[in-house]
Amino acid sequence: MPSTALPLLFQPLTIGDVTLPNRVVISPMDQYSAIDGVPSDYHLVHYGKFAMGGAGAVFVEATGVSDEGRITNGCPGLYNAAQVAAFRRITDFMKQQRSVPAVQIGHGGRKASSQRPWEGGQAVGAAEIARGDRLWQPLGPSGEALAEGWLIPKMMDHADLAKTRQDFADAAGRAGEAGFEILEIHMAHGYLLQTFLSPLSNKRNDGYGGDRSGRMRFPLEVAEAVRAVWPKEKPLFVRISSVDGIDGGWEIEDSVALAHELKARGVDVIDCSSGGNSPKGATNANLTRGPGFQVPFAERIKTEVGILTMAVGLIRDPDFAERILQEGRADLIAIGRQALVDPFWTLHAAQHFDIDPDFEKWPHQYAWWLEKWDKGLRASKAREQAAE
Repeated sequence: MPSTALPLLFQPLTIGDVTLPNRVVISPMDQYSAIDGVPSDYHLVHYGKFAMGGAGAVFVEATGVSDEGRITNGCPGLYNAAQVAAFRRITDFMKQQRSVPAVQIGHGGRKASSQRPWEGGQAVGAAEIARGDRLWQPLGPSGEALAEGWLIPKMMDHADLAKTRQDFADAAGRAGEAGFEILEIHMAHGYLLQTFLSPLSNKRNDGYGGDRSGRMRFPLEVAEAVRAVWPKEKPLFVRISSVDGIDGGWEIEDSVALAHELKARGVDVIDCSSGGNSPKGATNANLTRGPGFQVPFAERIKTEVGILTMAVGLIRDPDFAERILQEGRADLIAIGRQALVDPFWTLHAAQHFDIDPDFEKWPHQYAWWLEKWDKGLRASKAREQAAE
């Protein structure tokens, strides 16, 4: 058992047969840099540095369950053997660094076939096609574009629904082959599964729309299909938009109901984000953004559903992260953009709490240098104090 003197942030957490060495998780953050859905050396370095930085688990970005399910031409996928082999290099390295490799699988829905954000973020245009990108028709619960300038999706028929369910299940199987130990289903941010949930985007009347039960039907079928393939001893997360943050949209009461249903289907952790069902960015919503602004969602779902939750959103400070855990508001802390600023955030947090004086949590290749460096700094400081 971990010492009670150890900050909760650095106490292990076991879910099924998988133990995270600490409660810090690197959140999925799209990089738009794969080629034909295959991750590259860029991804090995990008994700590898977070593992070297001490995070308990590192999530690979939204990974398409099919070619047409990718958000952009630059998004990775898990729909062929080449992708599995490329990801295996990355997961092997993460494990060498004592981090748990995790992947988020999803389908872009009506946001698919879009430009990379720095190209404009709307539908693929002539300039991108001239550079070799493809344009395809996205899928959605209804035949309504996200906004003017976006592609009109095909309203999914029953054959599309069946194929997409199977694509999620197949991607889950490939995730295991690729060496991932945690799997997350993306049901957030205006992508396919979240657009089924939200009344803002689901206008169907065939049993996969209408009231909340109908709108939850397809996402829950996907969860069932994935859980049937993903080993029961390995953690299954679901990322949700806890609220649309738009009048008339999905609300926290809906998320509580969804979490109950997901728990009943074997989901282990609810990853509580918000927003995204608008053209103004992946997580845009009419919410006041500030440190921990989404923590109340994680707290309410954890309390009312009795399921593990992960808090995410402008959690930058180790003391704040620890307080969230100590107050029982969430079980895991997801660090996103702060990890881009400081890939070694977790190890620096350990130094902040003074629980790693000998740098044992650092990569061995760094630790022996840093221990000498630290001793030198301390000796220099002692000499300065003696001379005063």
